[in-house]
Amino acid sequence: MYDQLQAIEDRYEELSELLSDPEVIADTKRFLALSKEEASIRETVEVYRHYKKIVQQIKDAEELLSESLDAEMLEMAKEELSEGKTEKEELEEQMKILLLPKDPNDDKNILMEIRGAAGGDEAQLFAADLFAMYTKYAESQAWKVEIMEASVTGIGGYKEVILMITGMSVYSKLKYESGAHRVQRVPTTESQGRVHTSTATVVVMPEAEDVEIEIDDKDLRVDIYHASGAGGQHVNKTASAVRIVHLPTGIKVEMQDERSQQKNREKAMKILRARVYDYFAQAAQSEYDANRKSAVGTGDRSERIRTYNFPQNRVTDHRIGLTIQKLDQILAGKLDEIIDALIVYDQTQKLEELNNGSA
Repeated sequence: MYDQLQAIEDRYEELSELLSDPEVIADTKRFLALSKEEASIRETVEVYRHYKKIVQQIKDAEELLSESLDAEMLEMAKEELSEGKTEKEELEEQMKILLLPKDPNDDKNILMEIRGAAGGDEAQLFAADLFAMYTKYAESQAWKVEIMEASVTGIGGYKEVILMITGMSVYSKLKYESGAHRVQRVPTTESQGRVHTSTATVVVMPEAEDVEIEIDDKDLRVDIYHASGAGGQHVNKTASAVRIVHLPTGIKVEMQDERSQQKNREKAMKILRARVYDYFAQAAQSEYDANRKSAVGTGDRSERIRTYNFPQNRVTDHRIGLTIQKLDQILAGKLDEIIDALIVYDQTQKLEELNNGSA
């Protein structure tokens, strides 16, 4: 582990030198790539440097204990030694977590699809609540949210809404949100005051770049047609709507939100690329999971992951057994407590696997 940490520190110092090189600064693409790499290992280096400092402090305290005859100095050395050893153990655990293999998608932007599922109007209204929750959370993280496509119901719910969320480490924080979200509450249309249960589904996919997944034009069927629905006179006059089908997987995307055929095609391709990338990633994950116990965030997407109980102001994440009596705050976008708990659980599972594998 320490050889690995030292190699990371050496690379960090090399990156610091490169980032001050005028030739590198002039090459924007290379400068951004090196800056990203430097940022990705900065925390590991800072923790490792602090660890080395604590190890030296322990060594100094041990030497003082063996040499000093002064009672006050001995007491101070004992205290330093005890505190140093405790901190050393904590830092060692922290470094193990920092050295865990990183998900290559963690730094990526995402496409999030939210759909009303079981429960009719109530499910679609709940989908709108989830949309608002994630939008508010994104604002708190200084992320940008763009609605790629939306199918709104007459009462303000969503049959489906597709979002592009961009910013720092979006996927790393929202990747655990895929699955079925269940709501228990009294619908506004319920005259008897009975609690109903409805569900909405969330799918989170990392944005796929051209270099990561190659989609051959011959594998695509593209149809251009007239948009339908609200939108003014241009709707019936301009064939701007686009339907793209990826023939090998059967994945289909339709886009008609924009007036321009070109813009609709660009949006449709962005969604299609993410879905195709996700299709193959899920297939690989299923094969991998068949040989190991599935960790949080890698399970079946139809699995119920969380319940939002309105009468008791309670949210329960079923994967990690976490219950929080703060439903109002969670729906207001204050998701940190849940997301942090999921990250810690996932890291703990991976550490256990690593330790069992090396045992």
